[in-house]
Amino acid sequence: MITFRKIYILLFFVTVPLFSQSSDREQGLLTREPLWRQALGGTVLSLPSVQAQSAVVALDGGNIRAYSTAGTPMWTYSARGRISPYVTRSREGTSYFSRTNGILIAINRVGRELWRRNLDNPLNAKVVIGWDSRLFVPTERKIYCYTASGNLLWARTLEAPISIAPKLDRCGGVIFALNNDKIYQIDPFGNINEWTPSKTPVVLLSVDHQSIVVLFNDGTMEELGSAGNRHFIQSEVNISLPRLPASPLAAVSRENNIAITMNDGRVSLLSMDERRLLWTSDSHIREIINNRITPETEVEMIYDERGIYVLSINGATGFSHEGRRHWFTLLQNAAAVPAFGNDGVLYSGGKDWILYTYKIEDRVLPERNAIYGPAPEGTYGMGYPHIDYTNNIPLSEQETKAKLDLIAAGVNAGMMGGNEPVWTSFLLNVSAGHYPLQFRITAIGLLGKIGSQETIPWLINIYNRANEPFIKIAAVNAIGGIGVDPQGLAMQTFLHSVMQSTRDDLVLTAIASATGALCRFSGPPLSETGIRILNILSSNNQLPMARRQANREIASLR
Repeated sequence: MITFRKIYILLFFVTVPLFSQSSDREQGLLTREPLWRQALGGTVLSLPSVQAQSAVVALDGGNIRAYSTAGTPMWTYSARGRISPYVTRSREGTSYFSRTNGILIAINRVGRELWRRNLDNPLNAKVVIGWDSRLFVPTERKIYCYTASGNLLWARTLEAPISIAPKLDRCGGVIFALNNDKIYQIDPFGNINEWTPSKTPVVLLSVDHQSIVVLFNDGTMEELGSAGNRHFIQSEVNISLPRLPASPLAAVSRENNIAITMNDGRVSLLSMDERRLLWTSDSHIREIINNRITPETEVEMIYDERGIYVLSINGATGFSHEGRRHWFTLLQNAAAVPAFGNDGVLYSGGKDWILYTYKIEDRVLPERNAIYGPAPEGTYGMGYPHIDYTNNIPLSEQETKAKLDLIAAGVNAGMMGGNEPVWTSFLLNVSAGHYPLQFRITAIGLLGKIGSQETIPWLINIYNRANEPFIKIAAVNAIGGIGVDPQGLAMQTFLHSVMQSTRDDLVLTAIASATGALCRFSGPPLSETGIRILNILSSNNQLPMARRQANREIASLR
């Protein structure tokens, strides 16, 4: 029997999809029509990933599709098999996902496959991108750490399946929970700390460099303390925190504040400095619950310079930092949680196999990087040596060779782990020090395999200062092996070299090869400079080896 109330609820969802706030109060229809829509050819598996002026969606048929922010179809990639519902994009626009058979795949921002690796199982959560583009890759009982170019740095086996998905902490590592209620923190180099909280954790947050906040189902919270910047002590520290008025669904932190969405549809802002809730307001989820629609179970949140945003499969809400609700939207037939871009556009994949976009805000989030996405929040200190092996710890030639062999074995076996800071420091010293030529070349090559983008300025400096062509070649090859150049520093160095008419055929050949690698990985806008370099090197007045390599690279980019 259809009641008047059921008819009212149906009309509410059919006729009122999107609301906005005027200057005085929330009222009025913003738009009934999407900004644009595109047929997908399948059901969206997870929220779209919006980055690098484009949106990427994963579909149930095993396809990944990309659209420009203006709605133009850009490319389609077929995984040739079912894929897990987790896609992560780096600041360069590279997408990382896995097939359900455990194959991890990386594709660049123009839809070309870069590499693939076999995991023990498929992803059970999103890949997390570290500060230097390293990848924290979670499967059910394992965390892998890869470089952006696919070299394994370390892997850690877990004693139980992951229950709370990993997220980046304030030290550049990851925090997560297992279904045995243990909380794990793994730093960038694979060092593990764990706690057993008093109750089953629901949400985890890294608040500053010294603490993790745990939220429980009964609304209580617990703060885990630390003794230093990176390594947490093995104990729980109960510090007075307010009790939430309902069970938490999701939370996100910024500076020393935490925004929390609760299962009754309310959103609160917690000040860790003042140890109190600053405000509580209603989200779109409250509207859904009030109309007796099935409550949300999956919520995503954003907390940035513009405000606080709550996203769920049935809609989205935007708040000011002070708790004023700017707008809310109720979505029909969405297949997954929508995404909210830095351009103020909401991206929602429908069950009707159509991607809808709605322009909600005119405010655009400013980005601190002119080439790609936002700059990392910190560094791992891999760009300079922490130990001076030349002056403080002088090594004989035999000792140096033995240490290089040890590092090479660890790097090639994917077992860098906690040795990475010390080993990298040693390699930086050797690469630029007064060591035999072959030792320096070996050290530079290993830096390329370790793959931290933080070492690129160091490698550029080696290239610029070196008189030996083979050192220049090694530095160029290492940069190409790292694969990412988000500041465009290496590409500008290469352009300067070819414009200055460097006449060493081997050096120019290496530049052509590394330029092609950077273009394939990072794509536009970096490739604009790269294509210019390759066109110069492919001209008839260039040396033969460099010209042939440049032509091969150009062909590979088409």
